[in-house]
Amino acid sequence: MMARPRAVPLLSALRRAVGTLGATLSAIRERWQARERNEARGLALMSAWLSPEQRSQFEKCNRFDVVGSESGKRYRICYGTSTNVYEIDDTGRVVIGWCFRPVGCLVPGDVMLAQKIALETDERATLMVARPFSSSLPPRANLPPIS
Repeated sequence: MMARPRAVPLLSALRRAVGTLGATLSAIRERWQARERNEARGLALMSAWLSPEQRSQFEKCNRFDVVGSESGKRYRICYGTSTNVYEIDDTGRVVIGWCFRPVGCLVPGDVMLAQKIALETDERATLMVARPFSSSLPPRANLPPIS
């Protein structure tokens, strides 16, 4: 013979459910705020490493240009963590996209700073590990050249 489930008063069950929901929402809010703090720190660090011209570009367009250390080619680094680096020609048009990033779960500012340093200090080694991607590009990369 099976035991009958014990009846739980509806009000008590609802109170427990509301308490659990409140705790879950609080935890989500805390994680979101921590993510925002980490992102702000990453952007502040990146900004400290940008030249005045690059900082101005980033403030206006959420992207900045760097010059490769060996070839002198220009690369546009757009806000993001992957498929956000574009080789650009003298007119500012995209030639090809390059996908590379540091290992780990990093915020965009940290990734973009690593990409900048990699291209400006060891372009050849960077492009050896980077994956090219099609120039069927998102709108952010095909914007007019940064003045």
